[in-house]
Amino acid sequence: MKKLIISLILALILGVAAYTGGFWDESDPKEVTTPLSNEDVAVQLVFPVERYPETAEHIQNAIESGHPSTCTIDRNGADDNRKESLRGIDTKKGYDRDEWPMAMCAEGGEGADIEYISPSDNRGAGSWVGNQLEEYPDGTLIEFIFE
Repeated sequence: MKKLIISLILALILGVAAYTGGFWDESDPKEVTTPLSNEDVAVQLVFPVERYPETAEHIQNAIESGHPSTCTIDRNGADDNRKESLRGIDTKKGYDRDEWPMAMCAEGGEGADIEYISPSDNRGAGSWVGNQLEEYPDGTLIEFIFE
């Protein structure tokens, strides 16, 4: 009887593991958001520098010049922030105007750092960031990390 109970418990544990995807996280650690010990920052996002080098360099330069390394998600304010940050910055054929802080950040808008970068780098990075942060609600504070 004891062996039957142990077998049933083991089967239940393995069944739950199979149903939920297992016990191990097999995702790429460079693309995972992880909680910080700092109670003010909700998540830390490790940016893929090799995949989007122009965007990474722009953000790092902007941070070094005094812009924040954090972003408070504010999707509803993105359109207004984009208008404010890009006001008076001419378009340039073959380039996107990259903003830091991003328009989707409450810190974005007027005074954002703008740099011309290739559309594929800019749009790829924007899509990647959007995908990484889609599960987080507005008001979540994200810290961008570059390794």
